[in-house]
Amino acid sequence: MQEAVTGLNTTLAIKNLKQLKWMQQEELYTQAIQDERFKGFVSTDPKTNMSDTLISLDQINTILEKEKLSKLTALPSLEWMKQDLFYFQKDSTILYVQQNNGSYQVVRSIKLPGNAENMFFSKNKSNIAYTSQYQLYIQTEKITRMLSTDGSANVLYGTSVHRDEFGIDHGIFWSPQGNAIAYYRMDQSMVEDYPVVNWSETPATVKMIKYPFAGRTSHQVSLLVHHPVLNKTVVLKTGEPKDQYLTNITWSPDEKYIFIQVLNREQNHMKLNQYDALTGELVKTLFEEKHPNYVEPQHELFFVNNTEFIHWSQRDGYWHLYLYNIEGSLLKQLTKGSWLVNEILGFNKKTNELIYTSSEDGAMDKNVYAINLKTSKRERIDAAPGVHNVTLSSQANYILDNYSNAQVPRKIDVLDVAEGNTTNLLTASNPLSDFQLAQTSVKEIKAEDGTTLYAKLMLPHDFNPSKKYPVIVYLYNGPHVQLNRNTFPQSGNLWYDYMTQHGYIVFVLDGRGSSNRGLQFENATWHQLGTIEMKDQMAGITWLKSQAYVDANRMGIHGWSYGGFMTTSFMLREPEVFKVGVAGGPVLDWSMYEIMYTERYMGTPSNNVEGYQNNLLLNKIKNLKGKLLLIHGTDDPTVVWQHSIKMLKQAVNENVQVDYFVYPGYEHNVRGKDRIHLMQKISDYFDLYLKP
Repeated sequence: MQEAVTGLNTTLAIKNLKQLKWMQQEELYTQAIQDERFKGFVSTDPKTNMSDTLISLDQINTILEKEKLSKLTALPSLEWMKQDLFYFQKDSTILYVQQNNGSYQVVRSIKLPGNAENMFFSKNKSNIAYTSQYQLYIQTEKITRMLSTDGSANVLYGTSVHRDEFGIDHGIFWSPQGNAIAYYRMDQSMVEDYPVVNWSETPATVKMIKYPFAGRTSHQVSLLVHHPVLNKTVVLKTGEPKDQYLTNITWSPDEKYIFIQVLNREQNHMKLNQYDALTGELVKTLFEEKHPNYVEPQHELFFVNNTEFIHWSQRDGYWHLYLYNIEGSLLKQLTKGSWLVNEILGFNKKTNELIYTSSEDGAMDKNVYAINLKTSKRERIDAAPGVHNVTLSSQANYILDNYSNAQVPRKIDVLDVAEGNTTNLLTASNPLSDFQLAQTSVKEIKAEDGTTLYAKLMLPHDFNPSKKYPVIVYLYNGPHVQLNRNTFPQSGNLWYDYMTQHGYIVFVLDGRGSSNRGLQFENATWHQLGTIEMKDQMAGITWLKSQAYVDANRMGIHGWSYGGFMTTSFMLREPEVFKVGVAGGPVLDWSMYEIMYTERYMGTPSNNVEGYQNNLLLNKIKNLKGKLLLIHGTDDPTVVWQHSIKMLKQAVNENVQVDYFVYPGYEHNVRGKDRIHLMQKISDYFDLYLKP
């Protein structure tokens, strides 16, 4: 079990190259080497494949000794700005180190408070912003300044907002040259307090968090801009109502303007607004997007020059790229088709080519493409099937391609974008070659409307078609998640292989509502979360039951979070299907989940009464026929513990027996060594009730 849960990060880890990255300003890639002969960093020129030593661990420790900081036994994480300039953090100190004629000198040091959070560097890495004790600070080469004075648990500066929806993962936005900084201010004083109890202390203590339940009062966000040289701060005039969403903040290349994709609370109307960064005034709305269900901006604008940018949109049903000018005129749609763009990697100004990844070659793959913005000529850059995780060099001439597929544990190549040449840096051996893994195959299942659904079927390594096997269906089937991909290991999760070794068949299907299949596929569940997804999963179950080797009387289901909601839905809404269910961190009442996520898919409890009622699971516990184990973390701030506590109370009221287990001190997921305990608990539960 330990190998199945943590092995790929420990004893069975696939060989990798450490700290492999491009330099900030030069087309050289660096990596950390730590073996018996050398501990340090080297750089390589992709044109010549010639490598140079940059710095050793001994030399780094000499620098630390001079700065009166403790030495290191392992290599730190270095960020290379140029071949002769890098920075790294030791404890709470950031050191900028310059190399000159073989010697190394600290040219700048920044001492951060021990409780510094939300650290964010400017693009040129010379300026830093961070929060400490709720206040926001900046440090440039000449200025150290506190930008806020009223920060508190109710008023947060420089943090991620809107519960990390809409692609938001930070709250600080330096301008391109670092001459100004934009940052979020989130006032959540009007949001209801919610208690999270720390049971490790005696008596137990309570931490109050702010949790905006669907249909209730939301927090209010504004965007401020500070100009360090002028010592001037302005608030962008984003207007009313205050509970709108300010998403995907983008500076113009000349630092004069800020663009915000402003979304209404109903999430069906987005305005791309341009603001004057010096005055805060609204300059204009470039264009608007509406949808009867929802518009979900997730990507910043990508400027290819001073006057043209690329905007992401699902207006034709898939995430595609559109070229606009700053007047708001559409110049051309760059990509189109029944597939979607996954990420923009960068832009080569000399060749006028945009480098991006997409699902064009299959919904379970991610491949690299280049498109010429003038001619629209598009070509694939990589050659192998699988999921490619790619970084682009500073001038976009070379790619570091780290990929895997069902048969390839990991390959890392350097690709010459223009010439198509490939240099292999690593072909990892298979750490699982001696294990009896599942016989895994991809199946195509048809939904009731004819939509193709992709599933993985895992059979025991010694599968006997004349036998009948118990089945475990693992699922998530919620927005923004895709379980089945063309990666290594082929099953997608060694716990699946472990269960097949113990006599189970494992089945995983991505139904409508899950990601990477387009807008129609995802929003088929709109206003009825749980209903369409169950129908799609039932299509998979019907297929399973048609197989002679499946024991339809011994079927189990397991999922976490949205998968926990789906597991509980099946056990209560289709109680004849599964004999056993294990639901982790489940949403059991959508009116008790957060505004941003829930209202996008379900509306509010007052305007979608039927949808909320149909998918309310608390009032369906009396339908339970099989064995159900609910699991929850006591400190869960995402799906609050109250969901399963209320379910237990309802089970008592209805005289229904439910099994239950909590993980004290854990939030929404159980990580690390304790996850071994979790997966053993789940496996034992299936063994108890599904094994003959």
